[in-house]
Amino acid sequence: MMSQSDESAPMADIPYGERTKITIERKGHIVLIGINRPGIDNRLDPEATESLARAYYQYDRDPSLRAAVLFGYGERFSRGVDVDAYKAFAQSGKTMMEGPGFIDPLGRTKPALTKPLIVAVHGDTWNMAHEIFLVADIRIASEDTDFGQDENTHGRFPGGGSTVRFPREAGRGNAMRFILTGDHWDANEALRMGTVQEVATNRDAARAKAVEIAEKIAACAPLGIKTSIASSHLALEDPEAALAKLGDQYRALLTTRDFQEGRDAEAQKRPPVYEGR
Repeated sequence: MMSQSDESAPMADIPYGERTKITIERKGHIVLIGINRPGIDNRLDPEATESLARAYYQYDRDPSLRAAVLFGYGERFSRGVDVDAYKAFAQSGKTMMEGPGFIDPLGRTKPALTKPLIVAVHGDTWNMAHEIFLVADIRIASEDTDFGQDENTHGRFPGGGSTVRFPREAGRGNAMRFILTGDHWDANEALRMGTVQEVATNRDAARAKAVEIAEKIAACAPLGIKTSIASSHLALEDPEAALAKLGDQYRALLTTRDFQEGRDAEAQKRPPVYEGR
């Protein structure tokens, strides 16, 4: 469970199987990452969490991949943490995501993803699952999604990042309304608050929309996409620093092959073919 990733190796497919907790399916320049524990409501145990963290790391360092879609198998995206498995792991004295080769799916530590992540959720999306959802750059929800951040009703608190990201994305009052009461909310309420960008009719439609968006992103210039993400992340930490850096970032892109390809394609009235260099 603690093996490290080879940075130089392309991300490999991990096909669906009954015992496969995290699946990986490459589709051209995009990759689909699936949470596959439907028998336990897609709750994440330490092994599944590390597998997801390893998948993020491999995706981020594979130059052939430009966008990722995260989804869940079965009737729900995920009910969050597998409490019993995490309790047993903590009592064992072991540590998680130790050393290189991982990107925390909860975004609590560095390194962070430098490429786009789109998430498609459906059914129950609770607690740790909602916190993983909030890390994504773009979020699609099925109409049947039931969101929950109800740790305070169970004697815990949202320790996976929602006390930071939920107020930032939805506004403090909106976030506290649900964090402090433990009340659940639906996809339309999430859309109103701004944590969801689009509501789809069902699970399959949500995943299809996420893939459609990922493919549009993958058709764009990868260096510009990575710069956009880097700038937006810095803006959350230090807006003035992000503004001060824009000129250097823009000038750096002017010297790239992709910049020239964009100009050539526009002049020749054809779709651009970007190489990420």
